Amino acid sequence: MTDTVQEPVAEETFPYSRQCPFTAPKQYPEMVEKGVTQVTLAQSGLRVWAVTGYENIRSLLTDPRVSASRKHDNFPFYFVPPPQARTETSFIGYDAPEHGRARQKVAAAFTFQRVQRLLPRIQQIVDEHIDRLLALPPPVDFHRLFSLSMPTTVICEMLGMPQGDHDFIIKHSNNMFGGQSTPQQRQEAIVEVNAYVERLVEEREEKPGDDLTSTVIEQFRKAGDYTRRDAVNMIRMLMNGGHETTASMLSLGTACLLENPDQLAELLASPETLIEPATEELLRMVTIGDIGVPRVALEDIEIAGTVIPAGDGILCLLLTANRDEAVFSDPERLVLSRGSRKHIGFGHGAHLCIGAELARLEMQVVWTTLFRRIPTLRLDRPLEDIPRKEGAIVYGVHELPVTWEV
Repeated sequence: MTDTVQEPVAEETFPYSRQCPFTAPKQYPEMVEKGVTQVTLAQSGLRVWAVTGYENIRSLLTDPRVSASRKHDNFPFYFVPPPQARTETSFIGYDAPEHGRARQKVAAAFTFQRVQRLLPRIQQIVDEHIDRLLALPPPVDFHRLFSLSMPTTVICEMLGMPQGDHDFIIKHSNNMFGGQSTPQQRQEAIVEVNAYVERLVEEREEKPGDDLTSTVIEQFRKAGDYTRRDAVNMIRMLMNGGHETTASMLSLGTACLLENPDQLAELLASPETLIEPATEELLRMVTIGDIGVPRVALEDIEIAGTVIPAGDGILCLLLTANRDEAVFSDPERLVLSRGSRKHIGFGHGAHLCIGAELARLEMQVVWTTLFRRIPTLRLDRPLEDIPRKEGAIVYGVHELPVTWEV
């Protein structure tokens, strides 16, 4: 092995800003050439290793020598973590075998077959949200009124949470995962959300319902390892993952289609046959989870001629994998018919996003319904003028103003 210590490719701290929502940061091409690069995290000042490229990342995410546990000293948080960020976690922060045992308690609710049963209700929710948009005079903020609200409605219904609590959930999600939140805001958000979820769990302990929260409690009890804390961490993770990521994909995916009218025209011409590959291509193109896969090396690991020492933090830059020319021809171009599931927009390996099939179905219903019902939909402001969530764990926009012909 060759032990190589590299300097950062730029003086800027990480995460780097994208040149546009659908273009990689300017620093990425040089990082891709190296395969492994040390970067400095903006808020914490921690030096960590950024891994690029499709094969490098896929290999690393199935390597037992890396850990997803937040308890490691050098776990690469993008922010200064409050104590709860290290201890209050669910299976996304577990390693084998604990990860598999915990994940299995909710896996059945997110299989393809189970998710497909939700199609009629998701279609109804999407239509209701479009009805609300059309009842308003344009322009409107598509991100706030549709992208955030629609998947939050779905996940609240699944978990048995009151639909009137959307603002609470969205506000605290922004504070927990936003790139500009202070440590105090993050800690307060975690405390308040934990208390909110704990009240729900306590209610379902006494009076189970026909919802996923009740199912989680039942599965823990069947396994003989139930604690309220574990249930709260699990439900909080499902709540956060069930709306934040999908909302970002809905807004940026919609914007990407509007910015590529030739591809949108193809989708409108053959929605039944093109929607599934189109969704995969948009997931590849946008890659909202680019910086959302942190790990820690448990042993020395050599990648691309560089040794990552045991104990060091690692970031897997998924956008570089999804733009890898060795895997995707002409990767900077949106081609809806490409439809490759080779992308790793949902991660890879044991920690593959558990809600991937639900997110896919929600996006497919939205994009086949939205443009059919509002065919003149367009951005109300140039894309470059729309504020983006640079530095956030989930990449996205703060708003998406749209308009249409009345």
